Amino acid sequence: MKHKIILLLLACCTMLPVKAQIRQQLLNRLATLQARGYMVGHQDDPFYGLTWEWERGRSDVKETAGDYPAVMGFEIGGIEVGDEKNLDSVPFTRMREELLAHHRRGGILTVSWHPRNPLTGGTAWDVSDTTVVRSILPGGNMHRKFLLWMKNVKNFLKSIKDENERPLPIIFRPWHENNGSWFWWGQNLCSAEEYKALWCMLQDYLISEGMENLVWSYSPNLDENFSEEKFLERYPGDNRVDLIGLDAYQWGAEKDFVTQINDNLSMMTRYCERHDKLLALTECGLKNLPDPTWWTRVLKPQMDKYPICYFLFWRNAKHEFFGPAPGEKNAFYFNDLVRNSNVLMLNDISKVK
Repeated sequence: MKHKIILLLLACCTMLPVKAQIRQQLLNRLATLQARGYMVGHQDDPFYGLTWEWERGRSDVKETAGDYPAVMGFEIGGIEVGDEKNLDSVPFTRMREELLAHHRRGGILTVSWHPRNPLTGGTAWDVSDTTVVRSILPGGNMHRKFLLWMKNVKNFLKSIKDENERPLPIIFRPWHENNGSWFWWGQNLCSAEEYKALWCMLQDYLISEGMENLVWSYSPNLDENFSEEKFLERYPGDNRVDLIGLDAYQWGAEKDFVTQINDNLSMMTRYCERHDKLLALTECGLKNLPDPTWWTRVLKPQMDKYPICYFLFWRNAKHEFFGPAPGEKNAFYFNDLVRNSNVLMLNDISKVK
């Protein structure tokens, strides 16, 4: 599967417009790296950690393992309404700097978006109204408002350029965990057709505005009974998805997490192999890591079974953490994890273009 994906992607890279070439080059790179193993990713890595905030040049992962994560995750929730900071208080000016800095280091970038509720004014987690998606689709009473929100997203993403004014390659992951119902775009908040129309509206708008440098990630949540039939209910189509992801946290019993992640990744692997799609663990983690051996005893044995190109654990903050930090008991086991040849940090990928 891996070699087939690489050959297909290389063949597609010729005769494309510059921005589309940027996207295709990232797809080629992900496929090449997938053949070597899976990359380590961390959300909000350069902004704050367990014991610090906003100090430039710091990273809990780097201070633990001696290297930056290969993949960094960034969140743009708040940009849609013109906020100066995102929903986690990260200034967008600083975010732009860190996106470019990690690109210059040779790292890979992924951006998520948790927009506010355009109907109620609440957060992305405000599920008090089941008509939000319908209201922002064409013909809905909030459609014009949401067009402005999409324009603000476009303006920010377009502003992320290198010194030669070339847009950066970015894995873009909107409308994730849609098979849950904790976001206003979740499965109990809109129909499958409304969800797919929402995906297509955003994608078509950004592409029409020249945002062809984005790799689109479709990332449902870990699901107890996630059949391919259920997966496909809201899947917007192979022509609209570049990378299939799974967001998989261990919130309950370890045995349940292990069973579900294997069931889900097995199904997704079969689909990706038949449809020549990349696969990733786009979010994962065990909050506050009460079991420090989790990295090597629980997570790695599951990831080793599947052709994922990266895994991204969630942020480290003072009130909650999902990654390693110096002095934490789990740091030893994290270092044990990244010493494996199939686990890739920044230095392992920086020269692979």
